[in-house]
Amino acid sequence: MRGFFYYFYAMYILTSNQIKQADQATIEHKNITSLELMEHAATLCFNWLHSRLQGQNIEIHVFCGIGNNGGDGLVIARHLFQHGYNVHCYIVNFSDKRSDDFLTNYNHLKELGEWPTVISSEKDFPKVDFEDIVIDAILGNGLTRKPAGFTKNLIQYINSTKVFTLAIDFPSGLFSNASVIDKDSVLRAGHTLTFQTPKLAFLLPENKNFINTWEVLDIGLDENFIESLKPTTHYITKNDVIPMYQSRNKWDHKGTYGHSLIIGGSFGKIGAVTLTTKAALKIGSGLVSAYVPKCGYNILQISIPEAMVEVDSDKLLTHYNFKTKPSVIGIGPGMGTAEQTAIGFEKFLKNNKIPLVIDADAINLIAQQPTLIEYVPEKTILTPHPKELQRLVGEWKNDFDKLEKVISYSLKHNVLIIIKGAHTTIVDGGFLFVNSTGNPALATAGSGDVLTGIITGFIAQGYSPLKAAIFGVYLHGKTADIALQKTSYETFTSSSILEYLPDAILDLFNQENTSSQES
Repeated sequence: MRGFFYYFYAMYILTSNQIKQADQATIEHKNITSLELMEHAATLCFNWLHSRLQGQNIEIHVFCGIGNNGGDGLVIARHLFQHGYNVHCYIVNFSDKRSDDFLTNYNHLKELGEWPTVISSEKDFPKVDFEDIVIDAILGNGLTRKPAGFTKNLIQYINSTKVFTLAIDFPSGLFSNASVIDKDSVLRAGHTLTFQTPKLAFLLPENKNFINTWEVLDIGLDENFIESLKPTTHYITKNDVIPMYQSRNKWDHKGTYGHSLIIGGSFGKIGAVTLTTKAALKIGSGLVSAYVPKCGYNILQISIPEAMVEVDSDKLLTHYNFKTKPSVIGIGPGMGTAEQTAIGFEKFLKNNKIPLVIDADAINLIAQQPTLIEYVPEKTILTPHPKELQRLVGEWKNDFDKLEKVISYSLKHNVLIIIKGAHTTIVDGGFLFVNSTGNPALATAGSGDVLTGIITGFIAQGYSPLKAAIFGVYLHGKTADIALQKTSYETFTSSSILEYLPDAILDLFNQENTSSQES
Protein backbone atom coordinates (compact mmCIF):
# COMPACT_ATOMS: atom_id res chain seq x y z
CA MET A 1 0.00 0.00 0.00
CA ARG A 2 2.77 2.45 0.85
CA GLY A 3 4.11 2.20 -2.68
CA PHE A 4 0.74 3.09 -4.16
CA PHE A 5 1.41 6.81 -4.04
CA TYR A 6 5.17 6.87 -4.51
CA TYR A 7 5.02 7.33 -8.26
CA PHE A 8 2.87 10.44 -8.33
CA TYR A 9 1.80 13.52 -6.44
CA ALA A 10 -0.33 13.00 -3.34
CA MET A 11 -1.72 15.58 -0.94
CA TYR A 12 -1.69 14.19 2.55
CA ILE A 13 -4.11 15.03 5.33
CA LEU A 14 -2.09 15.32 8.52
CA THR A 15 -3.13 15.24 12.16
CA SER A 16 -2.36 18.19 14.40
CA ASN A 17 0.48 16.23 16.01
CA GLN A 18 1.98 15.39 12.60
CA ILE A 19 1.83 19.06 11.60
CA LYS A 20 3.62 19.97 14.83
CA GLN A 21 6.33 17.39 14.10
CA ALA A 22 6.67 18.67 10.52
CA ASP A 23 7.03 22.25 11.79
CA GLN A 24 9.88 21.22 14.08
CA ALA A 25 11.59 19.10 11.43
CA THR A 26 11.42 21.98 8.92
CA ILE A 27 12.94 24.36 11.45
CA GLU A 28 15.83 21.95 12.05
CA HIS A 29 16.44 20.83 8.46
CA LYS A 30 16.16 24.28 6.88
CA ASN A 31 18.11 25.96 9.69
CA ILE A 32 15.43 28.56 10.36
CA THR A 33 13.70 29.68 13.55
CA SER A 34 10.10 29.06 14.52
CA LEU A 35 9.67 32.83 14.38
CA GLU A 36 10.81 32.88 10.74
CA LEU A 37 8.42 30.06 9.88
CA MET A 38 5.57 31.96 11.53
CA GLU A 39 6.49 35.13 9.64
CA HIS A 40 6.48 33.24 6.35
CA ALA A 41 3.14 31.51 6.95
CA ALA A 42 1.36 34.60 8.19
CA THR A 43 2.77 36.74 5.37
CA LEU A 44 1.23 34.30 2.88
CA CYS A 45 -2.11 34.89 4.61
CA PHE A 46 -1.65 38.65 4.36
CA ASN A 47 -0.72 38.40 0.68
CA TRP A 48 -3.87 36.36 0.04
CA LEU A 49 -6.03 39.01 1.69
CA HIS A 50 -4.17 41.99 0.23
CA SER A 51 -4.48 40.66 -3.33
CA ARG A 52 -8.27 40.60 -2.89
CA LEU A 53 -8.80 43.84 -0.99
CA GLN A 54 -6.30 45.98 -2.91
CA GLY A 55 -6.28 48.66 -0.24
CA GLN A 56 -10.06 49.02 0.13
CA ASN A 57 -11.18 51.05 3.14
CA ILE A 58 -12.83 48.19 4.98
CA GLU A 59 -12.69 47.91 8.74
CA ILE A 60 -10.69 44.78 9.64
CA HIS A 61 -10.80 43.26 13.13
CA VAL A 62 -7.94 40.88 13.96
CA PHE A 63 -8.63 38.74 17.03
CA CYS A 64 -5.47 37.07 18.37
CA GLY A 65 -5.11 34.39 21.00
CA ILE A 66 -1.97 34.19 23.11
CA GLY A 67 -0.38 31.16 21.42
CA ASN A 68 1.20 30.65 18.02
CA ASN A 69 -2.12 31.06 16.19
CA GLY A 70 -2.34 34.47 17.86
CA GLY A 71 1.23 35.12 16.73
CA ASP A 72 0.12 34.52 13.14
CA GLY A 73 -2.64 37.05 13.66
CA LEU A 74 -0.21 39.64 15.00
CA VAL A 75 2.01 39.27 11.91
CA ILE A 76 -1.02 39.72 9.66
CA ALA A 77 -2.14 42.77 11.64
CA ARG A 78 1.35 44.29 11.35
CA HIS A 79 1.37 43.92 7.57
CA LEU A 80 -2.14 45.35 7.35
CA PHE A 81 -1.09 48.39 9.40
CA GLN A 82 2.01 48.87 7.28
CA HIS A 83 -0.08 48.83 4.11
CA GLY A 84 -2.49 51.47 5.36
CA TYR A 85 -5.54 49.33 6.11
CA ASN A 86 -8.15 50.32 8.68
CA VAL A 87 -7.17 47.69 11.25
CA HIS A 88 -8.15 46.97 14.84
CA CYS A 89 -6.10 44.31 16.62
CA TYR A 90 -7.21 42.58 19.82
CA ILE A 91 -5.57 40.17 22.25
CA VAL A 92 -8.01 37.61 23.62
CA ASN A 93 -6.53 37.29 27.10
CA PHE A 94 -7.85 33.86 28.11
CA SER A 95 -4.64 32.72 29.87
CA ASP A 96 -1.55 34.06 31.58
CA LYS A 97 0.66 31.86 29.38
CA ARG A 98 2.05 33.25 26.12
CA SER A 99 4.17 31.56 23.49
CA ASP A 100 7.57 33.09 22.84
CA ASP A 101 6.79 33.81 19.19
CA PHE A 102 3.53 35.47 20.18
CA LEU A 103 5.41 37.79 22.55
CA THR A 104 8.02 38.66 19.92
CA ASN A 105 5.39 39.60 17.36
CA TYR A 106 3.40 41.48 20.00
CA ASN A 107 6.48 43.62 20.62
CA HIS A 108 7.06 44.11 16.88
CA LEU A 109 3.56 45.53 16.59
CA LYS A 110 4.05 47.87 19.56
CA GLU A 111 7.31 49.08 18.03
CA LEU A 112 5.24 50.39 15.13
CA GLY A 113 3.16 52.36 17.61
CA GLU A 114 0.19 50.05 17.28
CA TRP A 115 -0.97 48.72 20.63
CA PRO A 116 -3.53 45.93 20.44
CA THR A 117 -6.60 46.16 22.65
CA VAL A 118 -6.69 43.51 25.37
CA ILE A 119 -9.97 41.64 25.78
CA SER A 120 -10.34 40.20 29.27
CA SER A 121 -14.12 40.18 29.63
CA GLU A 122 -17.32 40.76 27.71
CA LYS A 123 -17.22 44.48 28.45
CA ASP A 124 -14.11 44.68 26.23
CA PHE A 125 -15.85 43.31 23.12
CA PRO A 126 -15.54 45.77 20.20
CA LYS A 127 -18.37 46.83 17.93
CA VAL A 128 -18.28 44.73 14.76
CA ASP A 129 -20.55 45.59 11.85
CA PHE A 130 -21.83 43.30 9.10
CA GLU A 131 -19.76 45.20 6.49
CA ASP A 132 -16.48 44.60 8.35
CA ILE A 133 -14.01 41.72 8.10
CA VAL A 134 -12.97 39.58 11.05
CA ILE A 135 -9.69 37.66 11.06
CA ASP A 136 -9.85 34.75 13.49
CA ALA A 137 -6.47 33.89 15.03
CA ILE A 138 -7.75 33.02 18.49
CA LEU A 139 -7.40 29.25 18.77
CA GLY A 140 -5.66 27.16 16.14
CA ASN A 141 -5.07 23.55 15.15
CA GLY A 142 -4.54 21.15 18.05
CA LEU A 143 -7.22 22.46 20.41
CA THR A 144 -8.33 19.76 22.86
CA ARG A 145 -10.63 21.68 25.23
CA LYS A 146 -13.74 23.59 24.30
CA PRO A 147 -13.56 27.39 24.67
CA ALA A 148 -15.27 28.66 27.80
CA GLY A 149 -16.05 31.89 29.61
CA PHE A 150 -15.69 35.15 27.75
CA THR A 151 -13.74 33.41 24.94
CA LYS A 152 -16.80 31.33 24.10
CA ASN A 153 -18.97 34.43 24.41
CA LEU A 154 -16.68 36.31 22.04
CA ILE A 155 -16.97 33.52 19.46
CA GLN A 156 -20.75 33.60 19.85
CA TYR A 157 -20.74 37.38 19.45
CA ILE A 158 -18.70 37.23 16.23
CA ASN A 159 -21.03 34.54 14.86
CA SER A 160 -24.07 36.67 15.70
CA THR A 161 -22.81 39.60 13.61
CA LYS A 162 -22.89 37.48 10.41
CA VAL A 163 -19.67 39.29 9.43
CA PHE A 164 -17.29 37.68 6.93
CA THR A 165 -14.73 35.79 8.99
CA LEU A 166 -11.36 34.64 7.71
CA ALA A 167 -9.97 31.87 9.92
CA ILE A 168 -6.22 31.42 10.07
CA ASP A 169 -5.28 27.73 9.82
CA PHE A 170 -8.31 26.56 11.80
CA PRO A 171 -11.64 28.04 12.93
CA SER A 172 -11.45 28.73 16.66
CA GLY A 173 -13.14 26.11 18.79
CA LEU A 174 -13.04 23.37 16.14
CA PHE A 175 -11.17 20.20 17.08
CA SER A 176 -8.72 18.68 14.62
CA ASN A 177 -8.99 15.03 15.61
CA ALA A 178 -12.25 14.78 17.55
CA SER A 179 -15.87 15.83 17.36
CA VAL A 180 -17.03 19.19 18.66
CA ILE A 181 -18.44 19.00 22.18
CA ASP A 182 -20.14 22.39 22.30
CA LYS A 183 -21.30 23.64 18.91
CA ASP A 184 -21.98 27.11 20.33
CA SER A 185 -18.28 27.52 21.10
CA VAL A 186 -17.05 27.14 17.50
CA LEU A 187 -16.48 30.06 15.15
CA ARG A 188 -18.36 29.82 11.84
CA ALA A 189 -15.68 30.68 9.31
CA GLY A 190 -16.58 32.19 5.96
CA HIS A 191 -13.21 31.09 4.58
CA THR A 192 -10.24 29.33 6.13
CA LEU A 193 -6.60 29.62 5.10
CA THR A 194 -4.99 26.45 6.39
CA PHE A 195 -1.32 25.59 6.35
CA GLN A 196 0.39 22.93 4.22
CA THR A 197 -2.34 20.25 4.10
CA PRO A 198 -6.12 19.94 4.32
CA LYS A 199 -7.45 18.98 7.74
CA LEU A 200 -9.76 16.01 8.19
CA ALA A 201 -12.16 18.05 10.31
CA PHE A 202 -12.87 20.27 7.27
CA LEU A 203 -14.16 17.27 5.33
CA LEU A 204 -16.64 15.75 7.79
CA PRO A 205 -20.40 16.41 7.53
CA GLU A 206 -20.81 17.22 11.22
CA ASN A 207 -18.59 20.31 10.79
CA LYS A 208 -20.43 21.73 7.80
CA ASN A 209 -21.65 24.77 9.77
CA PHE A 210 -18.13 25.78 10.80
CA ILE A 211 -16.36 25.40 7.46
CA ASN A 212 -17.69 27.14 4.38
CA THR A 213 -14.74 27.26 1.98
CA TRP A 214 -11.08 26.63 2.65
CA GLU A 215 -7.75 26.85 0.92
CA VAL A 216 -4.36 25.29 1.55
CA LEU A 217 -1.33 27.56 1.68
CA ASP A 218 1.96 25.75 1.08
CA ILE A 219 4.25 27.13 3.77
CA GLY A 220 7.19 24.98 2.72
CA LEU A 221 7.22 22.29 5.38
CA ASP A 222 9.78 19.53 4.82
CA GLU A 223 8.14 17.18 2.31
CA ASN A 224 10.61 14.36 2.89
CA PHE A 225 9.86 14.42 6.59
CA ILE A 226 6.10 14.46 5.92
CA GLU A 227 6.57 11.41 3.69
CA SER A 228 8.51 9.69 6.45
CA LEU A 229 5.51 10.06 8.77
CA LYS A 230 3.70 7.57 6.52
CA PRO A 231 0.38 9.45 6.57
CA THR A 232 -2.64 7.22 6.15
CA THR A 233 -5.10 9.83 4.91
CA HIS A 234 -4.96 11.35 1.42
CA TYR A 235 -6.87 14.15 -0.29
CA ILE A 236 -7.55 13.12 -3.88
CA THR A 237 -7.19 15.79 -6.55
CA LYS A 238 -6.76 15.85 -10.30
CA ASN A 239 -3.01 15.41 -9.92
CA ASP A 240 -3.59 12.10 -8.18
CA VAL A 241 -5.88 10.53 -10.78
CA ILE A 242 -4.12 11.63 -13.97
CA PRO A 243 -1.41 8.93 -13.63
CA MET A 244 -4.10 6.31 -13.07
CA TYR A 245 -5.53 6.78 -16.55
CA GLN A 246 -4.75 3.80 -18.77
CA SER A 247 -4.30 4.87 -22.39
CA ARG A 248 -5.39 2.60 -25.23
CA ASN A 249 -3.41 0.92 -27.98
CA LYS A 250 -4.57 0.77 -31.57
CA TRP A 251 -4.18 -3.03 -31.53
CA ASP A 252 -6.62 -3.44 -28.66
CA HIS A 253 -10.09 -4.95 -29.12
CA LYS A 254 -13.21 -5.20 -26.97
CA GLY A 255 -11.87 -8.27 -25.20
CA THR A 256 -8.88 -6.24 -24.04
CA TYR A 257 -11.13 -4.13 -21.85
CA GLY A 258 -12.89 -6.87 -19.97
CA HIS A 259 -16.44 -8.02 -19.44
CA SER A 260 -18.67 -6.45 -16.77
CA LEU A 261 -21.72 -8.29 -15.49
CA ILE A 262 -24.34 -6.22 -13.71
CA ILE A 263 -26.75 -8.18 -11.53
CA GLY A 264 -29.82 -6.48 -10.14
CA GLY A 265 -33.34 -5.30 -10.69
CA SER A 266 -36.78 -6.35 -9.54
CA PHE A 267 -40.29 -5.46 -10.65
CA GLY A 268 -40.54 -1.65 -10.55
CA LYS A 269 -36.81 -1.18 -10.01
CA ILE A 270 -35.32 -2.00 -13.38
CA GLY A 271 -34.18 1.60 -13.78
CA ALA A 272 -31.40 1.14 -11.22
CA VAL A 273 -29.76 -1.80 -12.96
CA THR A 274 -30.22 -0.02 -16.31
CA LEU A 275 -28.24 2.99 -15.07
CA THR A 276 -25.48 0.77 -13.69
CA THR A 277 -25.22 -1.15 -16.96
CA LYS A 278 -25.05 2.07 -18.98
CA ALA A 279 -22.34 3.43 -16.72
CA ALA A 280 -20.16 0.32 -17.09
CA LEU A 281 -20.40 0.71 -20.86
CA LYS A 282 -19.84 4.45 -20.81
CA ILE A 283 -16.64 4.18 -18.78
CA GLY A 284 -15.15 1.77 -21.31
CA SER A 285 -15.80 -1.81 -20.30
CA GLY A 286 -15.24 -3.82 -23.49
CA LEU A 287 -18.31 -5.99 -22.95
CA VAL A 288 -21.22 -5.53 -20.59
CA SER A 289 -23.95 -7.98 -19.68
CA ALA A 290 -26.95 -7.51 -17.42
CA TYR A 291 -28.61 -10.26 -15.43
CA VAL A 292 -32.14 -9.24 -14.47
CA PRO A 293 -35.63 -10.63 -13.84
CA LYS A 294 -37.63 -11.39 -16.99
CA CYS A 295 -39.70 -8.25 -16.46
CA GLY A 296 -36.58 -6.21 -17.22
CA TYR A 297 -35.57 -7.98 -20.42
CA ASN A 298 -37.30 -5.69 -22.93
CA ILE A 299 -36.30 -2.58 -21.04
CA LEU A 300 -32.60 -3.46 -21.10
CA GLN A 301 -32.60 -4.66 -24.71
CA ILE A 302 -34.33 -1.51 -25.95
CA SER A 303 -32.62 1.10 -23.77
CA ILE A 304 -29.07 -0.35 -24.03
CA PRO A 305 -28.60 -2.10 -27.38
CA GLU A 306 -24.86 -2.44 -26.69
CA ALA A 307 -25.45 -4.68 -23.66
CA MET A 308 -26.21 -8.40 -23.56
CA VAL A 309 -29.02 -9.55 -21.27
CA GLU A 310 -29.71 -12.75 -19.34
CA VAL A 311 -32.82 -13.32 -17.25
CA ASP A 312 -33.87 -14.96 -14.01
CA SER A 313 -37.43 -15.39 -12.62
CA ASP A 314 -40.33 -13.21 -13.69
CA LYS A 315 -40.15 -10.37 -11.16
CA LEU A 316 -37.29 -11.25 -8.81
CA LEU A 317 -33.78 -12.60 -8.81
CA THR A 318 -33.82 -16.10 -7.37
CA HIS A 319 -31.47 -18.44 -9.25
CA TYR A 320 -28.40 -16.33 -10.21
CA ASN A 321 -27.65 -18.93 -12.91
CA PHE A 322 -26.06 -16.65 -15.52
CA LYS A 323 -23.98 -18.25 -18.26
CA THR A 324 -21.72 -15.27 -18.87
CA LYS A 325 -18.07 -15.51 -17.76
CA PRO A 326 -17.33 -11.93 -16.69
CA SER A 327 -14.15 -10.24 -15.47
CA VAL A 328 -16.04 -8.50 -12.65
CA ILE A 329 -19.56 -8.39 -11.24
CA GLY A 330 -21.45 -5.37 -9.98
CA ILE A 331 -24.39 -6.55 -7.90
CA GLY A 332 -27.27 -5.04 -5.96
CA PRO A 333 -28.92 -2.09 -7.74
CA GLY A 334 -32.70 -2.46 -7.58
CA MET A 335 -32.36 -6.09 -6.52
CA GLY A 336 -34.72 -6.02 -3.56
CA THR A 337 -34.48 -8.09 -0.39
CA ALA A 338 -37.25 -10.65 -0.93
CA GLU A 339 -36.73 -14.03 0.73
CA GLN A 340 -36.12 -15.87 -2.57
CA THR A 341 -33.64 -13.18 -3.61
CA ALA A 342 -31.80 -13.49 -0.30
CA ILE A 343 -31.57 -17.29 -0.54
CA GLY A 344 -30.21 -17.11 -4.07
CA PHE A 345 -27.79 -14.33 -3.14
CA GLU A 346 -26.30 -16.44 -0.35
CA LYS A 347 -25.71 -19.35 -2.75
CA PHE A 348 -24.21 -16.95 -5.28
CA LEU A 349 -21.71 -15.55 -2.76
CA LYS A 350 -20.66 -18.98 -1.55
CA ASN A 351 -19.89 -20.14 -5.11
CA ASN A 352 -18.50 -16.94 -6.57
CA LYS A 353 -14.75 -16.29 -7.05
CA ILE A 354 -15.06 -13.31 -9.42
CA PRO A 355 -14.18 -9.76 -8.23
CA LEU A 356 -17.22 -7.91 -6.88
CA VAL A 357 -18.62 -4.44 -6.51
CA ILE A 358 -21.49 -4.69 -4.02
CA ASP A 359 -24.16 -2.01 -3.82
CA ALA A 360 -27.63 -1.22 -2.54
CA ASP A 361 -29.82 -4.23 -1.67
CA ALA A 362 -26.87 -6.62 -1.85
CA ILE A 363 -25.38 -4.62 1.03
CA ASN A 364 -28.71 -4.73 2.86
CA LEU A 365 -28.77 -8.51 2.53
CA ILE A 366 -25.28 -8.76 3.99
CA ALA A 367 -26.33 -6.46 6.83
CA GLN A 368 -29.29 -8.77 7.52
CA GLN A 369 -27.02 -11.83 7.54
CA PRO A 370 -23.56 -10.56 8.59
CA THR A 371 -21.79 -13.90 8.08
CA LEU A 372 -22.24 -13.47 4.31
CA ILE A 373 -19.34 -11.01 4.25
CA GLU A 374 -17.04 -13.98 4.86
CA TYR A 375 -17.77 -15.23 1.34
CA VAL A 376 -16.88 -12.10 -0.61
CA PRO A 377 -13.49 -12.04 -2.38
CA GLU A 378 -10.67 -9.97 -0.91
CA LYS A 379 -10.70 -6.31 -1.95
CA THR A 380 -14.38 -6.40 -2.85
CA ILE A 381 -15.75 -2.85 -3.05
CA LEU A 382 -18.89 -1.96 -1.08
CA THR A 383 -20.70 1.25 -2.08
CA PRO A 384 -23.40 1.91 0.56
CA HIS A 385 -25.43 5.07 0.99
CA PRO A 386 -25.50 6.36 4.61
CA LYS A 387 -28.42 4.23 5.82
CA GLU A 388 -26.98 1.10 4.18
CA LEU A 389 -23.63 1.86 5.79
CA GLN A 390 -25.28 2.17 9.18
CA ARG A 391 -26.98 -1.19 8.75
CA LEU A 392 -23.62 -2.70 7.81
CA VAL A 393 -21.31 -1.37 10.53
CA GLY A 394 -23.75 -0.24 13.21
CA GLU A 395 -24.81 3.16 14.49
CA TRP A 396 -22.17 5.76 15.23
CA LYS A 397 -21.96 8.62 17.71
CA ASN A 398 -20.27 11.09 15.38
CA ASP A 399 -18.25 11.23 12.17
CA PHE A 400 -14.97 10.25 13.83
CA ASP A 401 -16.68 7.24 15.39
CA LYS A 402 -18.13 6.40 11.97
CA LEU A 403 -14.66 6.40 10.43
CA GLU A 404 -13.36 4.13 13.19
CA LYS A 405 -16.20 1.66 12.65
CA VAL A 406 -15.71 1.61 8.88
CA ILE A 407 -11.94 1.22 9.19
CA SER A 408 -12.43 -1.64 11.63
CA TYR A 409 -14.90 -3.38 9.29
CA SER A 410 -12.61 -2.88 6.30
CA LEU A 411 -9.59 -4.28 8.15
CA LYS A 412 -11.49 -7.24 9.57
CA HIS A 413 -12.95 -8.35 6.23
CA ASN A 414 -10.28 -7.00 3.84
CA VAL A 415 -12.80 -5.05 1.79
CA LEU A 416 -12.94 -1.49 0.46
CA ILE A 417 -15.84 0.68 1.61
CA ILE A 418 -16.94 3.89 -0.04
CA ILE A 419 -18.48 6.40 2.38
CA LYS A 420 -20.64 8.60 0.16
CA GLY A 421 -21.09 12.29 0.89
CA ALA A 422 -19.89 15.79 0.13
CA HIS A 423 -16.33 14.46 0.40
CA THR A 424 -16.79 10.82 -0.54
CA THR A 425 -14.15 8.73 1.22
CA ILE A 426 -12.69 5.40 0.16
CA VAL A 427 -11.60 3.27 3.11
CA ASP A 428 -9.05 0.55 2.39
CA GLY A 429 -8.06 -0.95 5.71
CA GLY A 430 -6.34 1.77 7.68
CA PHE A 431 -5.98 4.07 4.68
CA LEU A 432 -8.44 6.84 3.80
CA PHE A 433 -8.76 8.54 0.40
CA VAL A 434 -10.95 11.64 0.56
CA ASN A 435 -12.36 12.93 -2.72
CA SER A 436 -12.20 16.59 -3.75
CA THR A 437 -14.86 16.68 -6.49
CA GLY A 438 -18.65 16.82 -6.49
CA ASN A 439 -21.49 19.05 -5.33
CA PRO A 440 -25.15 18.77 -4.21
CA ALA A 441 -26.27 18.04 -7.78
CA LEU A 442 -25.28 14.43 -7.10
CA ALA A 443 -27.96 14.19 -4.41
CA THR A 444 -30.39 12.62 -6.87
CA ALA A 445 -31.98 9.21 -7.37
CA GLY A 446 -29.74 6.76 -9.21
CA SER A 447 -26.48 8.61 -8.63
CA GLY A 448 -25.09 5.70 -6.62
CA ASP A 449 -26.17 3.18 -9.26
CA VAL A 450 -24.11 5.07 -11.83
CA LEU A 451 -21.09 5.13 -9.51
CA THR A 452 -21.31 1.35 -9.11
CA GLY A 453 -21.31 0.92 -12.89
CA ILE A 454 -18.33 3.25 -13.34
CA ILE A 455 -16.24 1.40 -10.75
CA THR A 456 -17.26 -2.00 -12.12
CA GLY A 457 -16.31 -0.90 -15.64
CA PHE A 458 -12.90 0.26 -14.46
CA ILE A 459 -12.15 -3.06 -12.79
CA ALA A 460 -13.16 -4.86 -16.00
CA GLN A 461 -10.47 -2.86 -17.82
CA GLY A 462 -7.77 -4.01 -15.42
CA TYR A 463 -7.73 -1.23 -12.85
CA SER A 464 -7.04 -2.45 -9.32
CA PRO A 465 -10.01 -2.17 -6.94
CA LEU A 466 -8.43 0.79 -5.12
CA LYS A 467 -7.61 2.69 -8.30
CA ALA A 468 -11.05 1.91 -9.73
CA ALA A 469 -12.69 3.26 -6.57
CA ILE A 470 -10.56 6.42 -6.38
CA PHE A 471 -10.77 7.18 -10.12
CA GLY A 472 -14.46 6.34 -10.29
CA VAL A 473 -15.41 8.53 -7.34
CA TYR A 474 -13.31 11.41 -8.69
CA LEU A 475 -14.88 11.32 -12.17
CA HIS A 476 -18.36 10.81 -10.74
CA GLY A 477 -17.99 14.02 -8.76
CA LYS A 478 -16.29 15.89 -11.60
CA THR A 479 -19.29 15.37 -13.90
CA ALA A 480 -21.41 17.40 -11.50
CA ASP A 481 -18.76 20.13 -11.19
CA ILE A 482 -18.60 20.50 -14.97
CA ALA A 483 -22.37 20.30 -15.40
CA LEU A 484 -22.95 23.21 -13.01
CA GLN A 485 -21.33 25.48 -15.58
CA LYS A 486 -24.32 24.82 -17.85
CA THR A 487 -27.19 23.62 -15.70
CA SER A 488 -28.59 23.79 -12.17
CA TYR A 489 -28.52 21.54 -9.14
CA GLU A 490 -32.22 20.80 -9.48
CA THR A 491 -32.17 19.75 -13.14
CA PHE A 492 -29.14 17.48 -12.84
CA THR A 493 -30.15 13.80 -12.82
CA SER A 494 -28.25 10.53 -12.62
CA SER A 495 -28.42 10.31 -16.41
CA SER A 496 -26.59 13.66 -16.48
CA ILE A 497 -23.60 11.91 -14.90
CA LEU A 498 -23.36 9.73 -17.99
CA GLU A 499 -23.85 12.74 -20.24
CA TYR A 500 -20.94 14.64 -18.68
CA LEU A 501 -18.65 11.67 -18.11
CA PRO A 502 -16.73 12.29 -21.39
CA ASP A 503 -16.13 15.90 -20.30
CA ALA A 504 -14.82 14.71 -16.93
CA ILE A 505 -12.34 12.39 -18.64
CA LEU A 506 -11.23 15.03 -21.15
CA ASP A 507 -10.71 17.46 -18.27
CA LEU A 508 -7.87 15.25 -17.07
CA PHE A 509 -5.85 16.50 -20.02
CA ASN A 510 -6.75 20.15 -19.48
CA GLN A 511 -3.63 21.68 -17.97
CA GLU A 512 -5.54 24.46 -16.20
CA ASN A 513 -6.20 24.10 -12.46
CA THR A 514 -4.37 20.80 -12.12
CA SER A 515 -3.00 21.77 -8.72
CA SER A 516 -5.97 23.53 -7.17
CA GLN A 517 -6.02 23.26 -3.38
CA GLU A 518 -9.19 25.21 -2.75
CA SER A 519 -12.54 23.84 -1.65
